[in-house]
Amino acid sequence: MDGGWCRRDRNGASCPPPLIPPLKGEGNARSLALTRRQRRARERPFERDARSPRPGLHLGPEPMAAFNELVFSGVQPTGNLHLGNYLGAIKRFVEMQERDAQCLYCVVDLHAITLWQDPQALRGQIREVTAAFLAAGIDPKRSIVFNQSQVPQHAELAWIFNCVARLGWLNRMTQFKDKAGKDRENASIGLYDYPVLMAADILAYRATHVPVGEDQKQHLELTRDIAQKFNNDFGGSIQAHGHGEQFFPITEPLIGGPAARVMSLRDGTKKMSKSDPSEYSRIALTDDADAIAQKVRKAKTDPEALPSEVEGLKGRPEADNLVGIFAALRGITREEVLKDFGGAQFSSFKPALVDLAVETLAPINAEMKRLVADPAHIDAVLADGAARAEAIAAPTLDAVKDIVGFVRRGPALRAV
Repeated sequence: MDGGWCRRDRNGASCPPPLIPPLKGEGNARSLALTRRQRRARERPFERDARSPRPGLHLGPEPMAAFNELVFSGVQPTGNLHLGNYLGAIKRFVEMQERDAQCLYCVVDLHAITLWQDPQALRGQIREVTAAFLAAGIDPKRSIVFNQSQVPQHAELAWIFNCVARLGWLNRMTQFKDKAGKDRENASIGLYDYPVLMAADILAYRATHVPVGEDQKQHLELTRDIAQKFNNDFGGSIQAHGHGEQFFPITEPLIGGPAARVMSLRDGTKKMSKSDPSEYSRIALTDDADAIAQKVRKAKTDPEALPSEVEGLKGRPEADNLVGIFAALRGITREEVLKDFGGAQFSSFKPALVDLAVETLAPINAEMKRLVADPAHIDAVLADGAARAEAIAAPTLDAVKDIVGFVRRGPALRAV
């Protein structure tokens, strides 16, 4: 999932610039009375808000207004994890563990069923993605690893957000248009409403940061809009319940790295995707060393030598992609790659890339196979993670119900 909620069966159409729709004519008068800070957040949605969370920063004395740094992201279990998923998402998840922040990594199986899934295959794919998390180095004791459907607060909060989000906002979402194509009348409502559930995934934990891929930026903008509108619409109730000025943080995206978006090995202008009919367009995490070598050798290139400067990669998408992959696997910059390989032909660069890819992916491949062969262990990891995740999400949803005005059972009645 690139990072975040990866749709691995898309070719990765680029998203337009942020569109933060105005609230004019929507909601009550209070909804229109945005503060100067709120208007500024809408106008520049990816700049850090003056009150947005930073590591170790508490925004006030109110118990629910202090946003400690929390990272949330997820991967869809739709099968055939590939190098793009590893470099764009899973590798970054492992790195995020080193931050002084709580990390939650979710197998987003509710998102997967927006397209029909074979039930038996889906169970296997949920376990395979979990195995990839663990094999890549995510520690289920340090981070929370779980599958979305085991935490009911995701779906329940999504309904409340459906009543906050505006139809016009969803109509702007390009991924639905790309995925549904010309047959939109037969697309599931879930596919259309996917971004609202994504907002609930993030805000159920009041996550401050989300590592996402380029193709998910627009959905995160919607998450920010929903959080801002909820904070504004229910501002009086939020304060009355002791949560300060805002209940939900304005979540920040984490987008970057030398291979934040890995492209097809057969066409450097298209995203690496499991839906590509050519197996040679992608390196699967289950590929053995021979398959990896064959795919890299057959990767499309141009006749020119590698440049000595990054500027020389412009207009050369295949060269830029391979250099970016090498940089991401090695954990260095493109500049450092070209310092070593500038002027070299692809006939000498590709073998080095093969060696590096096999060195990195072979241990992950072997560990994935071992873990998938022990489904009971994977299920135990998911169950433990779901219990820990729900311990965070349940109080959030309870507070949202109080803020909205629902009458809910107390702890004693809930146990009956």
